[in-house]
Amino acid sequence: MIILTFFAFVGIWTCLAKLYYCLKTPMLLWYHKYLRKAEPLTERFGKWAAITGSTDGIGKEYALQLARRGFNVVLIARNEEKLQNVAKEIENNFGVEVMTIQVDFSHGPEIYPKLFEELSKKPIGLLVNNVGIYTDKPNLMWSYPNKLIWDMIYVNMAAATEMSLHFVRVWQADGTRGCIVNISSCLESHPTPYGGIYSATKAYMRNFTTTLQHEVRHLGITVQLLSPFFVSTKLLDFSTWLRRGNIFIPSCDVYVRHAIRTLSKVDATTGYFWHSIHDMLFRLVPYQHRPKVMAFFGKCFIDDFTEINAQLNNEKVVNAKNDNSQTR
Repeated sequence: MIILTFFAFVGIWTCLAKLYYCLKTPMLLWYHKYLRKAEPLTERFGKWAAITGSTDGIGKEYALQLARRGFNVVLIARNEEKLQNVAKEIENNFGVEVMTIQVDFSHGPEIYPKLFEELSKKPIGLLVNNVGIYTDKPNLMWSYPNKLIWDMIYVNMAAATEMSLHFVRVWQADGTRGCIVNISSCLESHPTPYGGIYSATKAYMRNFTTTLQHEVRHLGITVQLLSPFFVSTKLLDFSTWLRRGNIFIPSCDVYVRHAIRTLSKVDATTGYFWHSIHDMLFRLVPYQHRPKVMAFFGKCFIDDFTEINAQLNNEKVVNAKNDNSQTR
């Protein structure tokens, strides 16, 4: 009887812990949206913010909404024409200062000395690490060209690492209590067939950011992990249905309006209430079964699955030939 009671207690405790873990983020998002009064971010982090990947999608929207809140912004991206267009839009609409830095993070270590020299010209107190790349369309991992794989490593992983550690060093030296927002993806927790390298880079982002939070907390530096599910950006061009958007797939404007309210209030969040519900449902699936679930949804939503099917069928043919040769 004592053993049964013990296991019942452990089971109840485990269920409650799982329920708390799943509901924590949605409840915090609801609380910060409706019950907690927001303080001006410029009073806490100063007047300058830097955003990587700031000419499209979530990065551009962060630049616009931070400027609306009174921040001067440093726009960092690889396309000079787009940089100038976004800079003019911000200057005309919000009357703040804008600095642009043209840089291609896929070029690796060589870009950082000059980039850091340019960034040192402004007293930046808020950094948004948004830059990231996906593939033109989902595919099997071994079908990606090597250059694309290294581009994803340099852009999705190394960029946030280099930028975060640079500003930690700067802020530690001058006593600034700055803030870093690392934009990851909910795929960080869900192994994703046909997008495996991308989801792996986001798993790195989660572990790196979570560790950094603990290491810099005593310095008064805030580090936030932002892990959205799908947002209607050009990264979803492989799927007409996903690109169309719905309540679970918001526009960049809607998503960032929600996410920015959590800045400096929550260490890790999806940034959007319905994404948290989405994430909660996925976490109910045992980890070892998530790849199968993600593969199923991939087949449902990817417009053109013919190339993946062709490669999978080719693998089956090769395996069958190998089996026959071994039998003989």
